[in-house]
Parts: sequence; structure tokens; C-alpha cells
Amino acid sequence: MTLSAIVITKNEEIAIRRCLESVAWADEIVVVDSGSTDRTVGICEELGAKVHSAADWPGFGAQKNRALDLAHGDWVLSLDADEWLSPGLQSEIRATVNGPTEDYEAYRIPRLSSFCGKFMRHSGWWPDRVLRLFRRGRARFSDDLVHERLIVQGSVGALSQLMLHESFASLEEVLDKINRYSSAGAQMMLAEGRAGSLTSAVAHGAWTFIRTYFLKAGFMDGREGFMLSVSNAEGVYYRYLKAGLLGKR
Repeated sequence: MTLSAIVITKNEEIAIRRCLESVAWADEIVVVDSGSTDRTVGICEELGAKVHSAADWPGFGAQKNRALDLAHGDWVLSLDADEWLSPGLQSEIRATVNGPTEDYEAYRIPRLSSFCGKFMRHSGWWPDRVLRLFRRGRARFSDDLVHERLIVQGSVGALSQLMLHESFASLEEVLDKINRYSSAGAQMMLAEGRAGSLTSAVAHGAWTFIRTYFLKAGFMDGREGFMLSVSNAEGVYYRYLKAGLLGKR
């Protein structure tokens, strides 16, 4: 059995080397780049990846499907540029792909994410089991602009070793992502016929903070847990507020 690793990128020169080096043993690495202006493409080519450039940006789900359509392996492993495989997970994936045939068409992988330098063990971020390994032809990504999901035809199993994820290295990245994702989320709300307003923005934002910090034990993650709870609340607040303003226009 062969394995293709797929990644989508844009200006990821800081993180992409660590990501691709962790899958250097794969039979194929496919990268779809969205017009990087830094050294991302050069680093990917240096590490043996097949790099394809996309002239437009259709959203995360559609872009990942572009990368999937370029893959040739029997199995596909989808990674974000800021994720990488632990040595244990590399061995587990190799054993899974090359082992006896199972009834599973895809596997969930436990992901441990960091926020501003700290790996988060609470706040709803752990355990974070993500669908990333699947048989080619048995799964595709949804066409969502953000928060895309993998839709699998068949049963799903689980791996045990860790995928690591540097979600946000700094507060500047947090603020930038809040702005970009809330805008895309507002567009998705309008497309689904859902309305936003100042009242719904405040209510949903407040509930998000309560859920993250108290119900999901964000307080156990210390200072970073509070910061994450606030940023989650801000993202939801701005998504509903932007949806309301777009709807009025």
C-alpha cells in the first residue's frame, strides 16, 4: 500500500519544513500553494514535494479537495502546514497502512495543540481527535469556506499516537485569524439563511467564553486558558456581528 501526504499552503515558510520532514517517508507529498510570496514553495520543492499553484482561493474545503485530486496513493494523510507527526505516530501510520486489511476506511488521530507557546490539555482542545488518514476514493472534504470536515464513506477507526499542532505562535496570529475566520463564517451564515445581530453576537460570544473557560475547564490551562477563552468568544461575537451587518447591506 502507498501513502500520499497532502498539504495546502500560503506563506508558511516558518512552519512547513517541520511539517514535511515528519512525512518525508511517505511515497508522495502533494502541496497546493495559494500564491505564497515567501520561501514556502522553495522549501517544499527542496524537500521533494510536488507543488501545484492555485490562482484563486475557493475556501479550505475545496482547496483540500484540489490537493486530494492530485494524490495517487492508496491511502491519503491530510496535514495543515502548522501540524507535524510525532515519531510514534509516524510508526503507527506506517504499520496501519501496511498492515492487515481492516474494516476501517479512515482513522481519527489525537491532536495536541499549542496556544501562544503552551500545549493545551483542557479548554476543549484536548482530546482533539481529527479525521486525517483515509483510503483514497472513500472520503472527500466538505466545501465549507472554513472549518471544513472530512466526509467518509464507511467506518472510522482510531489511532493512539500524537499529532502535534502549533495553532497560534503569537497574539498577532490570533487576532489575524479571528478577523479572517469570522468574515468567512459570516458569509457561510448568510449562505445558509442564518441571520446575525448585535444581540445574538453578544449572547453567543458570552456563551462561548463560559463554555470554554468553565464547562471545558479552560481555567486549568492557566493564563493561556483565559486568553483562549476570550479569543474564542471574540471570534464568535464578530462572526454574528459581521453576518448582521452583511445582511443589512
